[in-house]
Amino acid sequence: MGWIILAVLALLALAALWLLVRPGRAGLQLIAAALCFACAGYAWQGHPDLAGAPRHAAEEHGAGESAFSAMRGEMLGRFDTADRWLTMSESYAREGDTKGAADLIRSALRQHPDNATLWIGYGNALVLHGNGLMSPAAEMAYQRAARLAPQHPAPRFFYGLSLAQGGRLDEAERVWRDLLASAPPSAKWREQVQAQIDLIERAKAMAAAQPGLRERTPQ
Repeated sequence: MGWIILAVLALLALAALWLLVRPGRAGLQLIAAALCFACAGYAWQGHPDLAGAPRHAAEEHGAGESAFSAMRGEMLGRFDTADRWLTMSESYAREGDTKGAADLIRSALRQHPDNATLWIGYGNALVLHGNGLMSPAAEMAYQRAARLAPQHPAPRFFYGLSLAQGGRLDEAERVWRDLLASAPPSAKWREQVQAQIDLIERAKAMAAAQPGLRERTPQ
């Protein structure tokens, strides 16, 4: 079937060129030679005996939703300027372009340098781009957010989350316990912080029960 389709296409191309361009004898010979060359290339590299199969975009190459993306709505809110920038950045990250995700937030920070939410998002984006490692630049971003919003729990909460994702569970637990100790009794986000501490405690218990578990299991 592949050879029949190739022959039909070659004849159609030759007829179209003859009707539209009207080449002379020399031109017609040149076109026929080009078509023969194309057929020879197909005979060498093509696989006419294989069934056709539509190709789909490989969505599995992109990253899934990050913990920051899943949790930031409750802690930081939605539908403001920072949310729009973070949503665009997260779309880059889901496609696997973590550098583009970080660069986008950095561009937003040029316009909104005092936005604590953007600094938190920038820290998270840098950690994602570093495959979970807390770089000095990411550390600085979280510190800047904490200075801009010293009474808000989000800078410390998401800083601890990035530490935990990088495997630094003890440091993450200290950050969260300090945050919990300073939280008002009526704060709605206390449960969220406590839930993260509980996860760390369970992870430590499992690691203690099975030596080497932390080394074998991705954080």
